[in-house]
Amino acid sequence: MVVKKRVTYARPVPDGERKRASYHHGALREELLEACVRLVESEGIGAVSLRRVAREAGVSPGAPYHHFPDRAALLAAISTRGFQQLAVEMETARSGADGFRAKLLAMVAAYVEFARRHRAYFQLMFRPELSEPEKHPDARAAGDAAFAVLTGVVAECGAADPDGLAVSLWAFGHGLASLAIDGQLGRRGDLWNLSEDELIERAMRFLDSVLD
Repeated sequence: MVVKKRVTYARPVPDGERKRASYHHGALREELLEACVRLVESEGIGAVSLRRVAREAGVSPGAPYHHFPDRAALLAAISTRGFQQLAVEMETARSGADGFRAKLLAMVAAYVEFARRHRAYFQLMFRPELSEPEKHPDARAAGDAAFAVLTGVVAECGAADPDGLAVSLWAFGHGLASLAIDGQLGRRGDLWNLSEDELIERAMRFLDSVLD
């Protein structure tokens, strides 16, 4: 009697499973953060859930829970990273300018440009009802550290009202940034035959004249 040898065939591994198998602990967290940012950029904050982020990252639905217990924890981690990067860019702008006035202008300009380049981060950083900073102290600390870059220079420049100056500069930069990422500057510029860049440049020149 001839015994036929049973032949088994390897099951093809889907790309998603192959991707999941390749992750190590730190890489998975990083990919989840990047996937969430991509989702916010493409569909808005309302589209974010741990399940949707897992799908975007190509991992199992339960994978995000190894790093983030809930949606707010994920958004808080992105907010923290955004503030940390903002602090770096403002510090770089401060270091590259000479004189208090130039440093203040450079930091405001860096604030606006950060928002324009990193819209998803900026949209999350100032939504405490989403990231719940009271439950995630790292996000609050990162925000305070970014603001301290500005207030540190203001404190040294001898302003009569340093607190008022710091808040005014922050409000000026944040207003420009918000109008830019919401598309309002572009629409207004169309009416005046000015580009968004030209409107921001004019606003910065006005701020320069006020600080003079």
